[in-house]
Amino acid sequence: MFLRTLLLLLIPFFCFGQKYKKIHNRSVLADTHNDIPSSAIEKKLAFDTNLKGKTHSDLNRMFKGGLDVQMFSIFCDGDQTNPYNYANREIDSVYEWVRRNPSKMMMVYTPADLQKALKEKKLTTMLGVEGGHMIENDLGKLDALYKRGMRYMTITWNNSTDWATSAAYETSLQLPPKEGEQAPARKIGLTEFGNSVIKRMNELGVMVDVSHVGEQTFWDIIKISSKPIIASHSCVWNLCPHRRNLKDDQIKAIAKTGGVVFLNFYAGFIDSTYELKRNAFIQQHQTEINQLVQEGKQKDYALMMVSEKYKSEMDGLRPPLSLLLDHLDYIVKLVGADHVGMGSDFDGIEAPPLELNGVEDYPLITKGLLERGYSKKDIKKILGGNFIRVFKANSNK
Repeated sequence: MFLRTLLLLLIPFFCFGQKYKKIHNRSVLADTHNDIPSSAIEKKLAFDTNLKGKTHSDLNRMFKGGLDVQMFSIFCDGDQTNPYNYANREIDSVYEWVRRNPSKMMMVYTPADLQKALKEKKLTTMLGVEGGHMIENDLGKLDALYKRGMRYMTITWNNSTDWATSAAYETSLQLPPKEGEQAPARKIGLTEFGNSVIKRMNELGVMVDVSHVGEQTFWDIIKISSKPIIASHSCVWNLCPHRRNLKDDQIKAIAKTGGVVFLNFYAGFIDSTYELKRNAFIQQHQTEINQLVQEGKQKDYALMMVSEKYKSEMDGLRPPLSLLLDHLDYIVKLVGADHVGMGSDFDGIEAPPLELNGVEDYPLITKGLLERGYSKKDIKKILGGNFIRVFKANSNK
């Protein structure tokens, strides 16, 4: 009798487990932002080897997590002397991964390519350039990056360009100048050249990405872009008031263009208590971080390496997955399930939610969505359908 009762109790749990796995495996899963190209260079690692315990991502773990479409972030910070050359170095790396793994990866440039890669069950490999500084004020270099596969460009990173101001810069203007300093005097938002960049991206079929941009730049883009825009890796300001997150009117404006907000998994953008804890961690380990920077590591990657070294300390700061899903719920309630997706920022962050240790843990998001009552139809949109739609809407081929 006891065994029969136990079995009856366990059957619903077993069925639920099978259901979310089935939905996950039958959905197209797209992630618009993964920083493994720059992470692999900084750490001197090969993406198509087993990197568990060293990175959030590697090729085989992407398959394990059910990833079908990966937009690899081409990134360098504003301190790089030759950002265009650095971008091409990272793109070379991605092309080399594809060359070494023709049965597993396929470079994708058009919606037709995407469908072919999905049909052949290869990882749809795409490129997004994180920071307009990498075109070096040259529309010719924008065209060249497009020819190499760039299908979105983040208009700024934390650093502004000569033609667009970042969220970091615009936020700094709201603070009083330090003693002896004068507030910088420059136009915020897009310049005329900035307008020409947006127009050329629309012409080429490069998605305009507003993650990292200042509010004035954001609204200037909304006025000029003729195509749906995206935020490739951002969250909700009302739940976590960080300069990198989007306010309600911005989320509504993105949705009105037909665009999508792809959620960032970074603790600092989903948990309003994280930044203070992170600052204390940095202060405690500042000497080691500085040493890595002196050795030539980019600042963000120096922090990531130290975070990996002191994993148990960092784990104590990480928020639960439920907070990320709260951001997703918020956007769905505000503008609907057609305007949200996944933009993890894996390998560009030191602290994702506790349950998400890497790309292999993606099925837990599907499980969480099902537990929150999302329909199978909406789950499929959120996981990848919305990305496919916005990519098609931007493509000119």
